[in-house]
Amino acid sequence: MIFGIGTDICDVRRIEASLAQHGDRFAERVLSVAELQAWRERTERWPARGVRYLATRFSAKEAFSKAIGMGMRMPMTWRSCEIAKLPSGQPVIVLHGELKTWFEARGLRAHVTVTDETDYAASFVVVEHDPAASSPSAS
Repeated sequence: MIFGIGTDICDVRRIEASLAQHGDRFAERVLSVAELQAWRERTERWPARGVRYLATRFSAKEAFSKAIGMGMRMPMTWRSCEIAKLPSGQPVIVLHGELKTWFEARGLRAHVTVTDETDYAASFVVVEHDPAASSPSAS
């Protein structure tokens, strides 16, 4: 059963402006440890691709927060939601800490897709609920 859906479109130029104003602090606030490493590697090789990587992660996390119906408030934090990828390249959501506990207690499962072009990054998230997988004390 569908628990929630979320979508987001992000102007890559807005991310560029944030990086120009705040430097790496902006990326460090939004990205998990693994994402931050990938962002730095991409930025080193091709700065424009690094910015788009950051924009897709920002967008996907916004879409995820909408799909779970809570926005950016606890236990949802930027760094507790990671957008990783499978060996095939398919993006997946990996959760950490309190957010992971909250999500799993409800028997939820997420699907994400991301895309980017020169000026925009977009994401779509579907969260499913499996009543058999949720714990009885989840609220």
